[in-house]
Amino acid sequence: MTSVISLNPSAKKKFDDIAFIDLVAQQKRIRPAIEKRLQAVLDHGRYIAGPEIDELEGLLSERTGAPTVISCASGTAALIIPLLARGVGRGDAVFLPAFTYNATANAVLLCGATPVFVDIDPDSFNIDPVDLDHRIAAVRAEGELRPRAIIPVDLFGSPADYNAIHTIAKRDDLFVLADGAQSFGGELNGTKVGALAPATGTSFFPGKALGAYGDAGAIFSMNTHDRERWASIRWHGTDDSRRESVRVGFNGRMDSFQAGILLEKLSIFDDELETRRQIASVYNDKLQSVAKPQVHGKGASSGYGYYSLRVKNRDEAVEKLKARGVPTAIYYSNPLHLMPAFADHAPVNGLPHTEMVANEIFSLPMHPYLSDAQVEYICETVLEVCA
Repeated sequence: MTSVISLNPSAKKKFDDIAFIDLVAQQKRIRPAIEKRLQAVLDHGRYIAGPEIDELEGLLSERTGAPTVISCASGTAALIIPLLARGVGRGDAVFLPAFTYNATANAVLLCGATPVFVDIDPDSFNIDPVDLDHRIAAVRAEGELRPRAIIPVDLFGSPADYNAIHTIAKRDDLFVLADGAQSFGGELNGTKVGALAPATGTSFFPGKALGAYGDAGAIFSMNTHDRERWASIRWHGTDDSRRESVRVGFNGRMDSFQAGILLEKLSIFDDELETRRQIASVYNDKLQSVAKPQVHGKGASSGYGYYSLRVKNRDEAVEKLKARGVPTAIYYSNPLHLMPAFADHAPVNGLPHTEMVANEIFSLPMHPYLSDAQVEYICETVLEVCA
């Protein structure tokens, strides 16, 4: 683990081995424990619904404060299951930002509902409550769809403005399903992601801050009554005997191997999160003169699934950074409303803030195995390239 220190402006060493996400270094740290977990699954043979599943769900509940946690097969399943359980479907409008991964919109469409894309705040990169309010009013005025749900996305790890969102949802009687696929470990006013909305879905894709070694996810609920229905849906809609289907469902289960891996990663998560936040603090301090880092809302603490910032000359900057050994990633350069699969749902006048940010955004390496010297080099190189 790195211990981020003050930067030395005179250092000019180039690095050829900076990883954007370093799963290799993390695995070296916990490999003996992971192998022990995997051996335990091989020994008991319960590859599905093994004891690791119950242990993981219990620890996730304890950590977040959500009374109900259901593990599932992916972050996408973690969105589909609560929507199905609520009966969201044909004729229903579900409001979500267009600046996110396509899984959020796919979940809505796979349930038979209609996505309504909302613009983002250009500073936080999260859904804009003002535009959300306008689009709900417009859908009601048109009268073709029923406003039914809101899916805020905690982009790059930073919690959305849930205070404003819940005010709107309460007024319009809308279900709030938080997409926390990137924000595990984040908080808002002392409340952890997983307990910020009636339901929250998260992803444990390998590249996440808490990631498995395959696809996996979890759903958090503030209502204990959701457990039975959610658990049924993830197991083909069967009853407790698993012999009879009592509702529509699908194979949305997490396997025991992934749960075992996540248990070991969860044991070092707080340590890793603290280092992520130290690195982000250095990035924020050093780079704000040449770029616009993500702004977190009042009382918000990011889980730093990613570290993203805006620059006007984005494409040129990332090419120069690559040439100097600094890996980057560009997330959502093509917003959902501009993709062919979702073109039928694109707003007539576009989403100006979403489109502006999509042309300027890029992400820097963010993981707890960056050395002090690597962080220093990344900052100096960004300053040179973006000045």
